[in-house]
Formats: sequence, C-alpha cells, structure tokens
Amino acid sequence: MIQLDIWSDVLCPFCYIGKRHFEKALEQFSDRDQVKINWHSFQLDPFAQKKSGQNIYEMLAKKYGRDIEWAKTANERVILMAKESGLNFQMEKMIPTNSFDAHRLIHLAKTQNLQDEVHEKLFSAVFEEGKDISDHATLIQIGKEIGLDEKIVAEMLKSTDFKEEVNRDRDQAVAGGISAVPAFVFNQKYLVSGAQPVETFVQTLQEIGQEIVK
Repeated sequence: MIQLDIWSDVLCPFCYIGKRHFEKALEQFSDRDQVKINWHSFQLDPFAQKKSGQNIYEMLAKKYGRDIEWAKTANERVILMAKESGLNFQMEKMIPTNSFDAHRLIHLAKTQNLQDEVHEKLFSAVFEEGKDISDHATLIQIGKEIGLDEKIVAEMLKSTDFKEEVNRDRDQAVAGGISAVPAFVFNQKYLVSGAQPVETFVQTLQEIGQEIVK
C-alpha cells in the first residue's frame, strides 16, 4: 500500500494543476488501487479577508509590490499551464477571499469519504466558475452536489466544527518542513513539492512501488 498525504489550498491554482497532473500519472500506474490518498488543509493566507474588494490582479500586484500588467502576465502563464492540463481557468473571474470555511467543508466531506469530490468541486468553483467559496450558500450547494445533506452542511458552517482540524493540518505541515503547496508526501517520507509534470509523478509512483515489492 502507498500512502499519499496531500497538503493544498483550494485558492491555489498550482494545487488544482498538481491534482490533475497526479491523476493523470495515477492512470498510468498499474497498482493505482494500492494508493490511499489523504487530503490535508493548508491555508496559504489564514488572515485573508473574506471580502477584499479587490480582483485577482489587484490582489497579486499589492501582495508582490508590482503593477497590474505584471499580475496579468503572471496569470497568463498560469492559464496556459492549466490549459495544457485540460483545465479551463477563468482567472479574471476569480474572487480573492478566505478559504477557511471551504476547508471546514472538506473535513466534513472527509467523514463521508468524499475528499476528492469536494476538492474537485471547490477548485472548479474558484478557477473555472468564479464563485466565492467563502459564501455559505455556495458551500452548501457544493456540499449538496457531492452528496452531503445540505442541512448538515449549513449547521456545520454556523458552528466552529472542524476548526481545530483545519489548523492542525497546517501546523502538522509546518512542523514537517512544508512551507508551500501543493505538497505530496508519499509514505510519510518522500516529498514531491509543487505542480510537477505528470512524468515526475509517474516515476515517483513506480519507484515507491518497486521499493515496496522489495
């Protein structure tokens, strides 16, 4: 069995691209049914405002001390990278916000073994549909679409449920030396950082698979 722990943030474009690259690699791995995936929360900016009043270009320009044109050029490269992965990023629609409640929804989904489904829906909502994933109505709808009871999702969002789990995931990552996402940790010792090419994931899976056989 190969245990894969993935730390990511649903507001991170490279996490979505990395997810898709890994999925394509897994399709090429003959023992893919022996790979157990466990998702972990890692907010890149835990202190981000839910309503920043900025678009993605303004947010990036301010964050990195650059101008709007620089931010647009940087995003064009991300859009191209996503397109090559089969993803249709609409970065101009992206809403900068805080992902904390989205991560709480992920932990709720985890209790029903729906981690992958909720990640896919949240990523698509952010980067392809331009939805606000801090909005509770949006999160309730996403939960409903993956098979969660909307009343249970609504009650969770009104509470502080899964707050500790979200924070614990990030603390665990930092303690393990992870400072950026996506971070793919195989069998608790092999780290693949970033949205690596499909071939990198294929090679990693094959090498670990061979090591287990030995």
